[in-house]
Amino acid sequence: MQRSRSLARRQRVTPKKRNVVHYERRAPSMPHCAICRAELNGISIRNAKGRTRKSNARAFGGVLCARCTGDVIKLASRIENGEMKLNEIGMRHREYVLQLMAH
Repeated sequence: MQRSRSLARRQRVTPKKRNVVHYERRAPSMPHCAICRAELNGISIRNAKGRTRKSNARAFGGVLCARCTGDVIKLASRIENGEMKLNEIGMRHREYVLQLMAH
């Protein structure tokens, strides 16, 4: 357990003046958009040490940012109307366009 880097290492001095290493759980990082890697807005972290998060309740909420969600919706509608083909879309958008078209 102590050889892995899943826990953060902190150097501490005890009341008896000994140097020891304390292993602490790392703070969770903010979620990022799966396409553009920007930090997601509207995600509230309830507990700083915990993993409980509340995301927005729209399509791809907590996965894609608002700009990328809009792009995916536009691309899906263009494919359904026959204005574009699926192979004209980049690989990062393609997965989410297919998910949206399946619903």
